[in-house]
Amino acid sequence: MTKVITYGTYDLLHEGHIRLLKRAKALGDYLIVGITADGFDLARGKINVSQSLMERIDAVKSTGLADQIIVEEYEGQKIDDVQKYGIDVFTVGSDWVGKFDYLEDYCKVIYLDRTEGISSSMIRSDYRKMRIGIIGEGTLANKFFHECQFVNGVIPSGIFTENSESLDKELREISVNSIIDLLKHSDAVYVVSMPRKHFYHCWLALTNNKHVLCESPICLRVKDYDLLQHIANEKGLVLMDGIKTAYSLAFSRMMLLIKGGIIGNIVAIDTTCTSLLDKITPFTWDSLSWWGPTAILPFSLIMGTDYKDVQMVKGMSDDNPIFALFTYGSFIYNSGVATFKVGQGVKSEGEMIISGTKGYVYVPAPWWKTDYFEIRYENPANNRRYFYQLDGEGIRHEIRCFSDLIEGKLISITVSPAQSRMIISIFEKSNYAYRLDNNT
Repeated sequence: MTKVITYGTYDLLHEGHIRLLKRAKALGDYLIVGITADGFDLARGKINVSQSLMERIDAVKSTGLADQIIVEEYEGQKIDDVQKYGIDVFTVGSDWVGKFDYLEDYCKVIYLDRTEGISSSMIRSDYRKMRIGIIGEGTLANKFFHECQFVNGVIPSGIFTENSESLDKELREISVNSIIDLLKHSDAVYVVSMPRKHFYHCWLALTNNKHVLCESPICLRVKDYDLLQHIANEKGLVLMDGIKTAYSLAFSRMMLLIKGGIIGNIVAIDTTCTSLLDKITPFTWDSLSWWGPTAILPFSLIMGTDYKDVQMVKGMSDDNPIFALFTYGSFIYNSGVATFKVGQGVKSEGEMIISGTKGYVYVPAPWWKTDYFEIRYENPANNRRYFYQLDGEGIRHEIRCFSDLIEGKLISITVSPAQSRMIISIFEKSNYAYRLDNNT
């Protein structure tokens, strides 16, 4: 008996998939189909898969072409599978020509021509069409614009900005003269304007029936956030907090391990986020607004949003009395303490340490872009290292999650309203809005 094996994601199973499976089936007597696991797809940077693993398995099973279905969960599994199942022929589409030649040491390798003019990516793009406008400026606006190309069906519709000099050429070319013009041609908006303008820009978008993804903080007063959330809920719109770190694979996996008790009960968290500046301009976010939400994010996820007290110390710029070059904060919880150091125009080691009763997590700088972290114990022999691919600093995953929320899909990686309120409360407790109101 000749055994054949092939692999694929098989998202939104289409005629091209079926033809390929039929041709693979014809190469032997017994066909094994390997379907990629959700986690394996994410680890490979494949973020546009629309269906769950079980949905994809059921779709392949319904064709009646697979004699056996297995799940591909890790890099290098193909060699293991070929040996385990006694495979005679490995086959895959011709777009992978040469990629799997190494398997010729174990079995025959055949690349099959794919069906032209049809793909899951094309189907997803046709199914999911979201025009997203950008309000704001700076490096994040540029990064967001370029990351949209990696998410099927998400199309930048334009940008309204007060600082076009900070934008890349491609983004300047789609600038519009007013927010109203932008909203007319958008289904959703990404807000990355100065923090003091977030509330107005979010309110304007929501009242015009547009979904909103806003760089954190969404606004500077809790009552303003509650109003925005009320409008979004009444209109059935998505109001999402934009902290790209929350949507990176390594960070989300690390949170799951910690919540699973891998280092015991958490008693302390220490985060540091800093960056240097060429100069301070009217469009420069200070240390708390630029780094605060990211630095505080692990506190809210691990130790919760119900802290007992918070104390902060700021170092102000000599040139600008409302610009905090650095901010140090300490959160007191019933179960422990969490501290952060953030700086704009100040540099330090950007690491994160999470201390538990069994061990600790160490994430090297820059921890907010991590693709690697360590679980460390008293006995170094028990230490474990974790590596994950990081694509687009988490921004493309953030965009995908935003799109999924709009489509009504349940997702596990997001910043909850309670966490958004906690972040905003820190700005309120620091009199952030008051200082802006009385100095600008």
